[in-house]
Amino acid sequence: MAITGLEDKLAVLSEHSLLKHVNPGELAQLAAYATVAQHRARTIIFRQGDPGSSMMAVLSGRVRICSYSAEGKEVTLNIVRKGEFFGEIALLDGKTRTAEAVALEPTDLLVLERRHFLPWLEAHPTVCLRMFNVLCDRLRRTSTQLEDTLFLEVPCRLARCLVRLATAFGVVEKGGTRIDVKLSQQQLGTLVGITRESTNKHLNEWQRDGLITVSSGSVTIRDLEGLRELADFFDEEEQT
Repeated sequence: MAITGLEDKLAVLSEHSLLKHVNPGELAQLAAYATVAQHRARTIIFRQGDPGSSMMAVLSGRVRICSYSAEGKEVTLNIVRKGEFFGEIALLDGKTRTAEAVALEPTDLLVLERRHFLPWLEAHPTVCLRMFNVLCDRLRRTSTQLEDTLFLEVPCRLARCLVRLATAFGVVEKGGTRIDVKLSQQQLGTLVGITRESTNKHLNEWQRDGLITVSSGSVTIRDLEGLRELADFFDEEEQT
């Protein structure tokens, strides 16, 4: 997606749920400050612990947000798609990045610097409230992920993860719903806190059962309701 001038930036910002109700003239002030950054696939956009002075909106492509323990264990926190923002936490508090951001594919970003955005935000309290709602939704999602990791068995966590990915990134095709995001089995496992070997084991089982198809680094859900029922079944087993 080629972003060539102020009108293009304004069009992108005005489509976002945080900003779509802002007066075009006031939004143009913010658009004038925005810059465009292009990243190749697998490029690290920022690392956990880096100084944070900006937030980004995805114009095209997808970004994986991940975190690492002191021992180097990786957890995927989120996959950010076109039209979504990330990097707000460091932008708001001026501290270091709480996670790492990696381009999953060729990705274009619209970048807003803290020194420009915060003064503008002070003059637009309704946007501030919407941003709090976005951050609260993200916190709830992270809390749910943590609860799943602590209390659910591996098959239930992985099945629920595939259902969520199919809902967010699914493309309906003849053979089912293809998850239109390239994730290795290692990366898929980091979404639910399991090893690549465990991920591979369950994917192969479900492929034999006709629930999914795994091909060339992508997963197609052949029986979405069956996968949902499987997740519920494992959940009920754990509660008995």
